Amino acid sequence: MSKTLDLLVASPAGSIEAYVQAVNRIPMLGLEEERELAQRFQRDQNLDAARRLVMSHLRFVVRIARGYNGYGLAQADLIQEGNIGLMKAVKRFDPNVGVRLVSFAVHWIRAEIHEFILRNWRIVKVATTKAQRKLFFNLRSSRKRLGWMNSQEVQDVARELGVEPRDVLEMEQRMSSHDTAFDAASDEDDENPALGAPAGYLPDTRFEPEAQAAAEEMKTQREHSLRGALAQLDERSRDIIARRWLAEPKMTLQELADIYQVSAERIRQLEKNALKQLKRALGDDELLLPATA
Repeated sequence: MSKTLDLLVASPAGSIEAYVQAVNRIPMLGLEEERELAQRFQRDQNLDAARRLVMSHLRFVVRIARGYNGYGLAQADLIQEGNIGLMKAVKRFDPNVGVRLVSFAVHWIRAEIHEFILRNWRIVKVATTKAQRKLFFNLRSSRKRLGWMNSQEVQDVARELGVEPRDVLEMEQRMSSHDTAFDAASDEDDENPALGAPAGYLPDTRFEPEAQAAAEEMKTQREHSLRGALAQLDERSRDIIARRWLAEPKMTLQELADIYQVSAERIRQLEKNALKQLKRALGDDELLLPATA
């Protein structure tokens, strides 16, 4: 076992073939030996027992990871993520349940590989919910079998996976899209960069003097208008707005209620009416003030 471990550590980076050969030479554990090692780790936190459990199952991670080669990600990365799942499975494995570790670990290995694929397959994540993740992996296998799906096939896949047809179509569109580099390659579209990557036709206007001056002028104008609108409020309403929205730290409804010897609900009503007056005075559909509790 120690010789095999030394070989794994000494294998050059990227040498997947050497790694696979090494893990395939690690002896598999029998039922009783696996149970005894798992009990030692569970009872005594024996790290050598956990290491032997992990090492003897590395070949299964390789086998599972190879099933995800079609996503265009490095096999070494897939195996590494699967190994993390295997270690999590060993940590949670209960030998008294009567299930072999390999059967228990499959879920954890696949879960880690799935997370890695979803994080790295596209710049923008294509699946963020549990239902979308299920659809992503099942739809890919369905597309490999069916190719581009017609309406009936979309209905069949939706029924099989328990989702709406529109969800199948949306996920198919996401999976068919491609990332576009912001900067074009050096030999690409040299004569007309506007036809190339977004860097060629998306200008950055944040630091243009004209845009900065216009933004500063608009900010000054809005501040002047806000001061004028506040001046139209009665003293109590103006104080409530100032303490609730403009002061730091902002006061709560109850704190203001204690100051004015009224209920918190009354303060809320006064605040609501004052905000309505400010909106009318400013002519804004939405009054832009800092958020408060």
